[in-house]
Amino acid sequence: MPTLLLTEMFPPKTGGSSRWFWEIYRRLPREEFVIAAGEDPRQAEVDQFHNLRVIRLPLQSSEWGVFSRSGLTWYWGLMKRFAAILKSEDIDQIHCGRSLPEGWIAWMLKQRYGLPYACYVHGEEVNAVSVGKPTGIFTSRQLRWMIRKVVAGSKFVIANSRNTQQILLRDLKVPHSKIHVMYPGVDTGRFVVTEQNEVIRRRLGWNDRQVVLTVGRLETRKGHDQLILALRSMRKLIPNILYAIVGTGEREQFLRSLVKKEGLSHYVQFLNEVNDEELVQCYQQCDVFVLPNRQIGNDIEGFGMVLLEAQACGKPVIAGASGGTEETMRIPQTGRVILCDGPHELQKVIVELLNDRELRSRMGQAARQWVVENFDWTPLSRQARALFQQSCMPV
Repeated sequence: MPTLLLTEMFPPKTGGSSRWFWEIYRRLPREEFVIAAGEDPRQAEVDQFHNLRVIRLPLQSSEWGVFSRSGLTWYWGLMKRFAAILKSEDIDQIHCGRSLPEGWIAWMLKQRYGLPYACYVHGEEVNAVSVGKPTGIFTSRQLRWMIRKVVAGSKFVIANSRNTQQILLRDLKVPHSKIHVMYPGVDTGRFVVTEQNEVIRRRLGWNDRQVVLTVGRLETRKGHDQLILALRSMRKLIPNILYAIVGTGEREQFLRSLVKKEGLSHYVQFLNEVNDEELVQCYQQCDVFVLPNRQIGNDIEGFGMVLLEAQACGKPVIAGASGGTEETMRIPQTGRVILCDGPHELQKVIVELLNDRELRSRMGQAARQWVVENFDWTPLSRQARALFQQSCMPV
């Protein structure tokens, strides 16, 4: 009897969670999983090229609570759809991709049909501020109550980092025995080290410049603004520096305005979304990768898969001291973790690395080895299957 993975975040949606589920479940036996994934206008482009059992559903909602007519109507509407799926696919257990809203759907299904479920927790969504929810889960009494119901009713909880595990222990009082840490990973056969390629760099608009790269959604906690401000001094020390930003999001206009205000248009490049091949090339051709994340209230970076991808391509990485980023690297051999609440530390560490080619090379080699040994998807998928089996939810 198959397991149902219930997740809004699944390709073609981008982001770490989406890639995590894709990479793990496509490596598990096809006949043993059905994936209820969120709808997306580009889904046909993806679904025609894989053999996973994917059912597309409208899993996005502006209202996650159940104390409003719109929220309650949305949840009950989905319950009818899932009742049919459970029957037609003979589902006997559920993995939910987040505590809300997927976890609440699983909780409702358990109440009605007695199906056990496990819940993935990524860190930021059980902290004070949730992606897409400006008021935040933990500033809402209703959403706090719902999350506690979800984790209490789950068979077990999968945390994406030790940092997330601590949040579950401290804030949600989840028993230690119920939490399993399972790290996201990287495809080390696709994210590989290459030599500098003048043709690719010219096509990217980088030429012979020293490139600092950030990949990630354009949102406040990612800290793009602080690195932009650091360029005011760095451009004097390294005249050919270029800050390349891959990603889209609600802060794009603000960041573009900041660049213009500071007179940094020559030093900042917005690449927006790139395809998979171009993304790998960006990692391979940059000089240093930086994720200048910071804590906003209690909003944190749960893990930081982009840091793994950059290291797999042999690049030294720098990340903010917030959330689980330090768990992605071996400090200081492969990367540095610094405070990114202001531009000073960013400037200092980036300039140090850009001015020392030998140090970058040494860190890059160590980074590649670190990721291959600890974060390749193939052994991680075997760990996932072993986890599902030992937790009495047979695969």
